[in-house]
Amino acid sequence: MAAKPYIGMGMEGSIARWYEKNTARDMDEFRRLAARIADEVAAGSRVLEIAPGPGFLAVELAKRGLAVTGLDISRTFVELARRNAEAAGVGIAFEQGNASAMPFADHSFDFLVCRAAFKNFADPVGALREMQRVLKPGGRGLIIDLRRDTSMSEISRYVDSLGASLPNRLFTKFVFRTVLLPRAWTEAAFAEMLRQIPFRRAEIEPNAIGMDIWLEA
Repeated sequence: MAAKPYIGMGMEGSIARWYEKNTARDMDEFRRLAARIADEVAAGSRVLEIAPGPGFLAVELAKRGLAVTGLDISRTFVELARRNAEAAGVGIAFEQGNASAMPFADHSFDFLVCRAAFKNFADPVGALREMQRVLKPGGRGLIIDLRRDTSMSEISRYVDSLGASLPNRLFTKFVFRTVLLPRAWTEAAFAEMLRQIPFRRAEIEPNAIGMDIWLEA
């Protein structure tokens, strides 16, 4: 049997739809991140989002004139993302697939982004190898994810800032404490993985509750 490509329960069906509803509250963050990425690349650049979920960031990137492709392991997320792109009037190629075995040719993309998903990959080194493979020479990547040593007080402040209902905030904090933080990487562990991949450059920058990992092929 093939190894499971992700850790934990699959994001399908009602779970994926709950996630879509919950992350829709982050639209301001998606817009800020899309603007930040658009400043890094030329208009019309080919951008890959790995694990786009319901596609909110991909849609914002496409609105800024970038040629966006999305790859997600979840069939439900691919369906939701296609629907959201159509509703926004942008063309995005969403495909179902595994981050550690991407269905793309070598040197296909100018930029790639993976937000809040890397900790769930069952083969993280394989995913990093694939990122290096599909980036054009000189292409860049950005992984944004949770940092394992983030305190629950910092997590609580972040969750409270989202403006969700009290039951939703309590549940989200429970998920962070019991599921997400145990899966997250420390800076040192991530740096050790990066040393196995022939990126031209890789830098890790801490942020409020996580870290930004910048890559250059």
